[in-house]
Amino acid sequence: MTTGKVIAVTGASRGIGSAIVEELARRGHTVGCLSRKGVGPEDREVGGELIHLTCDMEIESQITEALGALAERAGRIDGLVNNAGLHQEGRSQNFKTADFEKILTTNVTGTFIACREAYPHLVANGGGLIVNIGSFYEILGARYNLAYSCSKAAMGALTRVLSVEWAEQKIRLIDVAPGYVVTDLNRDYMARESFRDFVRQRVPIGEPCEPEEVARLVATLYAEDLPHLTGETIVLDGAQNINQ
Repeated sequence: MTTGKVIAVTGASRGIGSAIVEELARRGHTVGCLSRKGVGPEDREVGGELIHLTCDMEIESQITEALGALAERAGRIDGLVNNAGLHQEGRSQNFKTADFEKILTTNVTGTFIACREAYPHLVANGGGLIVNIGSFYEILGARYNLAYSCSKAAMGALTRVLSVEWAEQKIRLIDVAPGYVVTDLNRDYMARESFRDFVRQRVPIGEPCEPEEVARLVATLYAEDLPHLTGETIVLDGAQNINQ
């Protein structure tokens, strides 16, 4: 058994999730890799102690079973990273109700269920940290992104409310809200000169974020004992949202 923490990561197979798995594992933590396929990172080679678990965030029983299996196999749960999520653009006047509800089910309801199901494990362990991966869209008026923006705003609210309710149990929650992040799914689009020009104009730092930077922030939150840091949203967008 590793001397590090035992941390569950949802949406662990690709993108930001796989980067978080890699960074946590590199720092000696046991990582529960929760994904629909029941696999760990598919877009990078990751060593360390990984426990692969099948978990569709739209299926409540799978969330419960995955976290229970992780606690059984690893002996405890110290933390949870709610990273899994859906993103779909569309003009609001034409957006289908089913698509809107699907995004909220995965991004909000799934996150709530994971937090609730992790709660008894964290209490039994004397407390812990839940990191929710939000988005800077939760504080912007991003056109054609109504469902996604609503879901991420709800994630910020969920973080704040649970941080107050669960403080006595020494359970902390942080909402990490990245800006534009380059992943294998959007790399070609973000490499376009038109997008690069937009970033240079709107993002003071002049470039989008890499998944590894988000992962280092998440890992840092687990590395430090900061009892009073809870309920906050940390925006990681290169100062875009405050750029006037």
